Amino acid sequence: MQNKSMNGFLQFVYDSYKSMKAREITLVYEGEINHQITKAFTSLAETNMAKDEEANSVQKKVFHVMVECLQNVSKHAEGLPIYDFEPNSRGIFMVSKNETYYTITTGNLIGNEKIEGLTKLLEQINELDKDGLSILYKTQIKQGRLSEKGGAGLGFIDIAKKTGNKIDFNFLPIEDDSHHFFILTANITRNI
Repeated sequence: MQNKSMNGFLQFVYDSYKSMKAREITLVYEGEINHQITKAFTSLAETNMAKDEEANSVQKKVFHVMVECLQNVSKHAEGLPIYDFEPNSRGIFMVSKNETYYTITTGNLIGNEKIEGLTKLLEQINELDKDGLSILYKTQIKQGRLSEKGGAGLGFIDIAKKTGNKIDFNFLPIEDDSHHFFILTANITRNI
């Protein structure tokens, strides 16, 4: 006979499984995101899409958006100062699909001081059409407004260009007053 805490954990695992099946989540990961993780996930997604006979154009878009999203977490995620052992490139990554879209969702901690700039950039990106995104991309490269971690929002612009869809984003408050949890969602239309 199992103890109550083990039964509670097993129920949690089963409930998580049911929730993931209901939301058609095909891949979920929480932890440090680095180059090896990115390679593993893109390879796994590629294999699954080929098995599902997904169109090559959709596979390429999903692959590209996955890489951009994972690189964003890898470069820009922050750790909480109270946990010295926590790597800065830690986050959550999910891929789901339904009849219309593949959805890629990432989440990671960011400092509160970055929220205003990210919000302005993502709102600007969401207001632009494909031509406007191309102009913004070129402008960002020419003006060279790179952050200390190497980004100028080029990855976000590229995601919007590749998907042709708006980028969903949100900042959830956490217990720490100096950070929020940044959630980004990109939808890639399937050719069905």
